[in-house]
Amino acid sequence: MSLNIVLVEPEIPQNTGNIARTCAAVGANLHLVRPLGFSVEDRYLKRAGLDYWDWVNIQYYDSFNEVKNKYSNSVFYYSTTKALKSYAEVSYSEDCFIVFGKETAGLPEELLKENKDFCIRIPMKEGIRSLNLSNSVAIIVYEALRQHGFKGLVDKGKLTRYAWE
Repeated sequence: MSLNIVLVEPEIPQNTGNIARTCAAVGANLHLVRPLGFSVEDRYLKRAGLDYWDWVNIQYYDSFNEVKNKYSNSVFYYSTTKALKSYAEVSYSEDCFIVFGKETAGLPEELLKENKDFCIRIPMKEGIRSLNLSNSVAIIVYEALRQHGFKGLVDKGKLTRYAWE
């Protein structure tokens, strides 16, 4: 499975580091759209990703349109608290792109309006603004992976003993 995570103008290095670590753990590609709210040399970013940076395929772009143009035949889903459809109501293709906005503002409203049939949300209690970005990515990524039987990941059924034995 070659799942793609797109962060549009992420602002908090720890979130991006955690997301990079999730991408490393599942083999997802990470696409970062500038401007970034931090330097990729940031110590908090590096610390959050720990020693997983070599395991992540990260690509950088100057605009979201650059991503869309490069992968024009791909399916894109847009994570937002404003969507009608839950992330669990979608059938994710193996190479789809799941797009997340910056922590303080989310994705631009115009982009959401243009793609309303592909907008997804994580259900939450009323009055809660949003979940942490890295938590949101993990929730949706693992749903997409679940739908494909966690293809390419170590499955408990394939283990022959406990790690501590």
